Amino acid sequence: MAATAHVSAQGVTDAMIADDAKTPDNVLSWGIGTQGQRHSPLTGINEKTISKLVPVWSMSFGGEKQRGQQSQPLVNNGKMFVTASYSRIYAVDTKTGKKLWKYEHRLPEGIMPCCDVINRGAALYDNLVIFGTLDAQLVALDQETGKVVWREKIDDYSAGYSYTAAPLIAEGLLMTGVSGGEFGVVGRVEARDPKTGKMVWTRPVVEGHMGYKDGKENGITGTTNATWPGETWKTGGAATWLGGSYDPKTKLAYFGTGNPGPWNSHVRKGDNLYSASTVAIDVKTGQIKWHYQTTPNDGWDYDGVNEFITFDMDGKRVGAKADRNGFFYVMDAENGKLLNAFPFVKKVTWATGIDLKTGRPNFDPANRPGDPTAAGGDGAKGKSVFSAPGFLGGKNQMPMAYSPKTGLFYVPTNEWGMEIWNEPITYKKGAAYLGAGFTIKPLFDDHIGSLRAINPKTGKVEWEVKNEAPLWGGVLTAGDLVFWGTPEGYLKAADAKTGKVVWQFQTGSGVVAPPITWTEGGEQYVSVVSGWGGAVPLWGGEVAKKVNFLEQGGSVWTFKLMK
Repeated sequence: MAATAHVSAQGVTDAMIADDAKTPDNVLSWGIGTQGQRHSPLTGINEKTISKLVPVWSMSFGGEKQRGQQSQPLVNNGKMFVTASYSRIYAVDTKTGKKLWKYEHRLPEGIMPCCDVINRGAALYDNLVIFGTLDAQLVALDQETGKVVWREKIDDYSAGYSYTAAPLIAEGLLMTGVSGGEFGVVGRVEARDPKTGKMVWTRPVVEGHMGYKDGKENGITGTTNATWPGETWKTGGAATWLGGSYDPKTKLAYFGTGNPGPWNSHVRKGDNLYSASTVAIDVKTGQIKWHYQTTPNDGWDYDGVNEFITFDMDGKRVGAKADRNGFFYVMDAENGKLLNAFPFVKKVTWATGIDLKTGRPNFDPANRPGDPTAAGGDGAKGKSVFSAPGFLGGKNQMPMAYSPKTGLFYVPTNEWGMEIWNEPITYKKGAAYLGAGFTIKPLFDDHIGSLRAINPKTGKVEWEVKNEAPLWGGVLTAGDLVFWGTPEGYLKAADAKTGKVVWQFQTGSGVVAPPITWTEGGEQYVSVVSGWGGAVPLWGGEVAKKVNFLEQGGSVWTFKLMK
């Protein structure tokens, strides 16, 4: 569907998006700024006033089906734009919670999202609000009316492609990835004109595949067969399913890439670039400027999609990532050089550490799941190992936050392990492409989740707040406070320096989404989406049994200080 002419009324500009982190009267990007720090300078809600923080309104997403709600709302010009499960999006009056319009995407039979029917949020540009759908389409709607302005297909949902991330807008480009890493898709990053949906460039993140710019060939990614044997690169996975961040100082977009396909690492010996990596892309050319691979030849489904957050440290522009594999990485944001790496969870078995000179992990070969075709085996199942973290990760999709005031990262972590084994597998279009079996198990009796304040220079955990259920929602820092949600239904706030919990509110369902804050009419607001779901109840093994008492929901809650 081609774009129709439209008139801009208080349109969102590139300059506004670039300033998002510094302008607290709106929230224009996933990450509260394209750098993804999720920090607000607002201090009206603080340790002294927070006892007066009360709900102003709550809006239900309605519908017969609920499932997981992982959306980060956006706020502009008195309107909140919030996505919901099953590819729905709502415009809401920020002061009253009144629904202004709703768009419900018509989903076909046969969509294949791996990890629940979730959506993580939208993007704003000019007078448009743009979001992706579970059948791998992008839809742009008029912010005022909710009418569709343009719609573009990303890829074929029947081959396993889907879309769940919040799109990234920077330098006048709409940048998106793909989901579908469990189905042998090929991960890529695409840049479009946000006003029309027209493709500008596409950059695959599996070596051997051609990139394109303005309809012309723009060079192959990597070197064909350098790190993938035979034709395995053709179904290499590496889905870019969490979207990306952008730093205006480096002019680079940073996208994490997912697991290589299939999970059975013995059928694809080699590093399998650029899977389980962070890739830095020059947004003007669509070329990969640098990459850093966190788990070469990933055999545990650790992925590498987690967000890369840029910040200043020791006079350098650097970036940090808390990987599913249990290690926290600090890199030079200009060139990808590793500066620091340390474990941020208590148990890591697959590697004994990260070599800071080479940047490579020191693997424990005995902790890689065995080859089912190895001599002495039955050919049906390889040697099983107990690995930690479990494949759901030391940290998964829930974004961490950085506070420039404390210099600390606030990381939602989980402590779990897994029994994992490999099985024979061949690729079939639209079928799961794993070649592995697994059971997730908790490591401790009293907690799985823990919000940790981590010093990126020293690796020290300055404080932690443990949580019985796994944490699956993101984090916000605002002034001297840190906000996060729990599957038990609480939105919590703690002192960012000490970790002392100073406030909590029960939202009625699990919080698996990141909170936001903004100011309007001289008052500070906080919002969070509530609705239990996501990967844990679907893939969580023994952990899923532990949390099966939690109820689903679907609403957005908004708070301010009682006068």
